[in-house]
Amino acid sequence: MSIGIVVFPGSNCDRDVRWATEGCLGFSTKFLWHESRDLSGLEAVVLPGGFSYGDYLRCGAIARFAPVLEALIEFVDNGGKVLGICNGFQVLTELGLLPGALTRNSGLHFVCKDVELEVVSQRTSWLQNKNPGDLLTLPIAHGEGRYQCSKDTLHKLEDEDAIALRYLINPNGSISDIAGITNKSGNVLGLMPHPERACDPLTGTLDGREILEALIG
Repeated sequence: MSIGIVVFPGSNCDRDVRWATEGCLGFSTKFLWHESRDLSGLEAVVLPGGFSYGDYLRCGAIARFAPVLEALIEFVDNGGKVLGICNGFQVLTELGLLPGALTRNSGLHFVCKDVELEVVSQRTSWLQNKNPGDLLTLPIAHGEGRYQCSKDTLHKLEDEDAIALRYLINPNGSISDIAGITNKSGNVLGLMPHPERACDPLTGTLDGREILEALIG
């Protein structure tokens, strides 16, 4: 079994993810070109950060029509794990696999720094070795990371224990300080911080390892 990393025109973190999952964690990985529909033999799929199709219309809005994402819906329905990081999180909301939307940061500036996050839920395997209230430090790098949803959707996320991570100090104006959410089944995780940039001692924090390790098993 291996991990597939989707490559869109404009992706710029696909190789970072491969370096982290294969180089640091020793997982078998393969790149999935956006025109591919073959997800056979994969245990998990990662939608990496970047600017899919240039984000010329709206972040993730064009990518959601890619052939590979047509296959991804069936993959998720069959229990396959999907991790959407930054632009990948935006794509997952556009595709409807996760609720809500990611919009311009409240300060209207690109933000690039390490942030402290609070673990909110351990309902799913993504954070099963953490307890609610535990803290993680991960880097962010985005201009459109402000998570927005209706009050009804927020209540549903809370009722389903689907809020995975919250910012301790909100960097972008996200509702309820949300940094990452899961779907009801728990096999899909979308988050704005970059776990692939927190896997090697040379880059500082190693708090991204556990999230990526959950791709397998």
